Amino acid sequence: MANGKFIAYYRVSTQKQGQSGLGLEAQREGVARYLNGGAWELVAEFEEHESGKGADALAKRPQLRAAMDACRKHGATLLIAKLDRLARNVHFVSGLIEAGCDFVAADMPEANKVMIQMHAVMSEWERDQISKRTKEALAAAKARGVKLGKPENLRGNVAERVEAADAFAANLTSTLRGYQAAGLSQRRMVEELNRLGVRTPKGGEWHLAQLQRVLARLPA
Repeated sequence: MANGKFIAYYRVSTQKQGQSGLGLEAQREGVARYLNGGAWELVAEFEEHESGKGADALAKRPQLRAAMDACRKHGATLLIAKLDRLARNVHFVSGLIEAGCDFVAADMPEANKVMIQMHAVMSEWERDQISKRTKEALAAAKARGVKLGKPENLRGNVAERVEAADAFAANLTSTLRGYQAAGLSQRRMVEELNRLGVRTPKGGEWHLAQLQRVLARLPA
């Protein structure tokens, strides 16, 4: 049960997501669920439309800095919907903890500082492992002469492109099957892949149609 003063912080990775409201609505719902009951006061809300990538992510998030300043000013706790909205970078999370600002994630309200750091470590490891397998698959395809994403390649080397697409899907099998076993919707899978920084074969962010094409290629 929530008690005390809170400052809510919401973040989306791109300006486009911020304009569309994609992701923000779900974050607000998560905060509302956490604050459902108890004696609490929502002092202020801050919204960020930044990527925040890198170990110095705090310097790239003026709204997060403002939210932390407000927490210290009002003696409030920083409240976010999901831990990964702060960062999946271990160094950044550690620095945030050391900054002396109390914070709580609505999806992990019971987590202490050690648990939060462990979550960041595992999230970063998962992202790196997926990225490594993806790069290996694309490198193997390139070594065979496949030029993914090239318009001139649409007319030839069909068999090689199919093989490369199958290899790419195979390298994501364990991750995507895990998401399916956990009951994640396809839209949630897209969010998770983008959250982890996993890139599509062409190096961009994931969209629903791209995920569906990869899922159709997964080994039985």
